[in-house]
Amino acid sequence: MTAQLIDGKAIAAQVRREVEEGVAAFVAAGWPAPGLAVVLVGEDPASEVYVENKVRQTEAVGMRSQRFVLPAGTSEDDLLALIEQLNNDDSVSGILVQFPLPPQIDVANVISAIDPGKDVDGFNPLNVGRLAAGLDGGLMPCTPMGVMRLIRSVHDDIAGLGVLVVGASNVVGRPLARLLLQAQCTVSIAHIRTTDLKKRCREADILVVATGVPGLIRGDFIKPGATVIDVGISRVRLPSGKDKLIGDVAFGEAVEVAGAITPVPGGVGPMTIAYLLANTLQAAKASAGLA
Repeated sequence: MTAQLIDGKAIAAQVRREVEEGVAAFVAAGWPAPGLAVVLVGEDPASEVYVENKVRQTEAVGMRSQRFVLPAGTSEDDLLALIEQLNNDDSVSGILVQFPLPPQIDVANVISAIDPGKDVDGFNPLNVGRLAAGLDGGLMPCTPMGVMRLIRSVHDDIAGLGVLVVGASNVVGRPLARLLLQAQCTVSIAHIRTTDLKKRCREADILVVATGVPGLIRGDFIKPGATVIDVGISRVRLPSGKDKLIGDVAFGEAVEVAGAITPVPGGVGPMTIAYLLANTLQAAKASAGLA
């Protein structure tokens, strides 16, 4: 068996087209274009690339973008003051603070300071609580929403299917499990210390892996025909001296067993930014009093 490749780039492009159409309709109705404010503290090269990509894609769908680059020595109080300023700025629909942050800044305080209605990452405790309680109206984390879209690109109906989420982070694993439960899947959560992880993986119709451990899931961990979503991405050095991006799943082995699988890169990654844009549009509509 050779698995169907789930093309995250193509599906993300479709999401961006949907957002672009939504933005155009929003503006045509007389509302100002949604605005995304991205805050970067320090000069981490990877973060700078991510921020540039987010800004470019925001503008490409017709939304406005603002970028705030602060020195690495910025105090927590100064960052919180900027967030408060953005919270009160009606031209800003969504606020994203790029992680990681310097050690003098408490990430939890930053997340809690962002207005839940502008929290396009979906990390504010109020949004987390709404998701946990199954309440509508909150902004949800981008990567889990992207994963759900990828899964639905393979399965017309996922109700009742057995899903194992390997990884229990607040960013991916836990919110994704809640979304899957809302979709009436039968959901289990595992992690790198789970006893007999291989056995548990082999029972799953859908296997989502988000641990950050390169190659953790081997081909014989996978139920034949299962759908595999690899959220992990790590940079490893090859014997040739070149770097390569790989996922948490041993792709060469898994592709011979799975029914469908995401590549790394080109799978989940593009979906995260696409749903950041979708969240920004949703936040603008909610601020305008629209459904």
